[in-house]
Amino acid sequence: MALAAIDDIKGRQPVALDVTTLTDVTDHMIVVSGSSGRHVRAIVDAVLEAAKARDAAPIGVEGRAPGDWVLIDLGDVVVHVMRETTRVFYDLEGLWEAHAPNDNRAAGLPKRDAGAPALARHP
Repeated sequence: MALAAIDDIKGRQPVALDVTTLTDVTDHMIVVSGSSGRHVRAIVDAVLEAAKARDAAPIGVEGRAPGDWVLIDLGDVVVHVMRETTRVFYDLEGLWEAHAPNDNRAAGLPKRDAGAPALARHP
């Protein structure tokens, strides 16, 4: 649901991570970039509309006003929508994948090149 909404609004370089063995907070994380604060907010709105259409009210949304990094907590899925520069700086994919026992990306998403800069990892 969230990935489809992200794709519809042209979210950049979405990555889905299975973090079930790493944390009790959530089962999956999605990290996606927006090209501007406006694009970040549009992606957030699309994810929230998709959740509402499925009667899946978010537990919380943080950071929406600044639009630099917005976290959407959907329970089993946490979505991080970030401006590209913020995503490179924090490198959440690298943080979570460094602690994963194996390649834990959701099926169908590109493999990550660990030696490349953060945004260059995802075609």
